[in-house]
Amino acid sequence: MKPSKPRALDRIDLKILACLQDNARISYVDLANQVGLSTTPCLERVKRLERNGVIKGYKALLNPKYLRANLLVFVEISLETQSSAVFDEFRRAVAKQPQIQECHLVSGQFDYILKCRIPEMSAYRQLLEDVVLTLPGVKESKSYVVMEEVKEDASIYVPDMSEFDDNHLT
Repeated sequence: MKPSKPRALDRIDLKILACLQDNARISYVDLANQVGLSTTPCLERVKRLERNGVIKGYKALLNPKYLRANLLVFVEISLETQSSAVFDEFRRAVAKQPQIQECHLVSGQFDYILKCRIPEMSAYRQLLEDVVLTLPGVKESKSYVVMEEVKEDASIYVPDMSEFDDNHLT
């Protein structure tokens, strides 16, 4: 039997997502009250959203200054060659580096952009020399040290139903 296509998101699903993104520790009773459902149907919807991969997980947002991760650096990476084998090897190596918070394959003048958090500039220099420039296939890098974090938000904008059409609900 073929797995069925996940059900389209409706306005209550969108409300649930917005509420959970704002406070993932909210009780199911409070969540149900906020979205206008009783507790059991609300819990069933959350479980469905998790099962379907709409909700990928739950995390605590940590303050970097308390964890000696004060310095934020973005790094452009250009690879020597562009092949699926080189991309795969690069991705596997990056995934093992805890100081690299994010890695994105991008279009443009370079291949990847990395987001790194480290304690200070000397730690970044060491990360650059010992890790970033030794990643498989790296030809060159360009670093951007963040002087001020104007806005950092891990949230994804959750639109209301008026911003969806039938082709964009799933």
